Amino acid sequence: MKGTNLGEFEELVLLTVAALIDDAYSVAICDELERHSKRPVKLGAVHAVLNRLEDKGLLKSKLGEATNVRGGKRKRFYTVTVPGKTALVKARELREDLWNRIPSFALKAIAS
Repeated sequence: MKGTNLGEFEELVLLTVAALIDDAYSVAICDELERHSKRPVKLGAVHAVLNRLEDKGLLKSKLGEATNVRGGKRKRFYTVTVPGKTALVKARELREDLWNRIPSFALKAIAS
């Protein structure tokens, strides 16, 4: 397994796979990311990250059944592995720790 440090987009893709549960395939992941981030997401970028996360052992994938809607093509579905869950928890803990270190007055001017 390669390194498990997550980049920002890797973390977002991994979180999205976790949120979609049994419906996490590339197009659905891309659509969900666009919906929540309010910015365009390229399908090719999602594919690259999915492959990288699978290489790192943070995701696993399997092919679904062929459907007539897709012209007999099968979807590749992704699930978060135990190391993937661990990486997400560590990323969340790091972010929470950093947020908790910011004095409350430091963000007051921004919060209005």
